[in-house]
Amino acid sequence: MLKRLLLVLAFCLPVAAGPAASAWSATLGDDGLHKEDWFSITFRDMKEDIAAAEEEGKRLAIIIEQRGCIYCKKVHEEILSDPEVRDYIKANYKMVQYNLYGDEEVVDLDGEVLTEKTAARKWGIAFTPTILFLPQQADGALDARQAAVAAMPGAFQKGTFLDMFTWVREKLYDTDEDFQRYHARRIRERQAAGVPNTD
Repeated sequence: MLKRLLLVLAFCLPVAAGPAASAWSATLGDDGLHKEDWFSITFRDMKEDIAAAEEEGKRLAIIIEQRGCIYCKKVHEEILSDPEVRDYIKANYKMVQYNLYGDEEVVDLDGEVLTEKTAARKWGIAFTPTILFLPQQADGALDARQAAVAAMPGAFQKGTFLDMFTWVREKLYDTDEDFQRYHARRIRERQAAGVPNTD
């Protein structure tokens, strides 16, 4: 009996104690996209989502993904699973997921009613994942891509990923310090502080 109990514990402990098991909350949805339990589920009305984010003291970011995307998987498994990244985004952003080939209805900032896939085509999204960072106030004359203050196509390392979210949150796009200069400065600061390179 004791031998059987030890055998069961031997199989259970690595799963329960492993860092990935406790850190990563994403599951694979029926649409083939990784679902984070902290992503916002909305009606995908861009103006409403911007207003809701503003009421919560946050910014709106949309992440566009597709089934089978290895880079999307990398972002979820290696970046969004990191507590520092995840907690920063949760505290400062309302994150809404879009499917590059999805049929859910989207109301663009300019009022046009689309599907996820026609919106992605309209916005010129050619690569997944792509994250669009929306402004704090909706401008009805512009579509989401035109209004976006920044876009991040691709899977980057932790430092770059977190720097982009921070750069937008701190509204540095309104200053002379563009993202490349900001990111270079942050790399130097992390190196000076002895922080391991995660860029």
